[in-house]
Amino acid sequence: MKLLTISGRTAKEILRDPLNLFFGVGFPVILLLLLSAIQANIPVSMFEIDRLTPGITVFGLSFLTLFAATLLARDRESAFLQRLYTTPLTAADFILGYAIPLLPIALLQGAVCYLFAIPFGLTVSVRILWTLLGNLLNALFFISLGLLFGSFLGVKQVGGLCGALLTNLTAWLSGIWFDIALVGGVFEKIAGVLPFLHAVELEKALFAGSYADAVPHLIWVGCYTLLAVVLAVLLFMRQMKRQ
Repeated sequence: MKLLTISGRTAKEILRDPLNLFFGVGFPVILLLLLSAIQANIPVSMFEIDRLTPGITVFGLSFLTLFAATLLARDRESAFLQRLYTTPLTAADFILGYAIPLLPIALLQGAVCYLFAIPFGLTVSVRILWTLLGNLLNALFFISLGLLFGSFLGVKQVGGLCGALLTNLTAWLSGIWFDIALVGGVFEKIAGVLPFLHAVELEKALFAGSYADAVPHLIWVGCYTLLAVVLAVLLFMRQMKRQ
């Protein structure tokens, strides 16, 4: 019941900001349409729809990081959370209460991307459902990362870190636009130890039906997600004790 209370309030706050909600769901679709149009007019196979779409759905999740961080940072700077600190809610209740309402947005975001990709030749199969389910783990990672940043950063700081830095890291270190192996060297090694590449490869493997290939990437993303959740809870707990 306590968890439902904070989740319900968070859901209302999300719905009060329809512009950002529309941008979070719509911008990945715009990228998908743009890159598909480019592919149709170039002689090389650079943005194949079956490989592009899983990557775009992961890139779209970076906006949920900004969304989650902004929600939490804004509440921290207001009197809202200070009032709730006196209730029996735990730090884990708060973090989950903020995370749960954002998961349906991630599911909607992915579903819309795949739906718009179908007219461009996307292979339609039941595997799309598995990629959407797998993307929920990716979504939990990005949301938890946002809540981690929102636990100690202000609204302005969150905008710079999540809005600029994280989206660029996701874009260039995930293999969405190009094969990381083509670059090689230190760049490939850095990408290999960060979660962004594994999140995209997880989606690509699930969409291709290569479930054995998906397992290592699932483990990488799962470990990073667990770490982000634990750190977010611990930092939020620290903030509660300071009040």
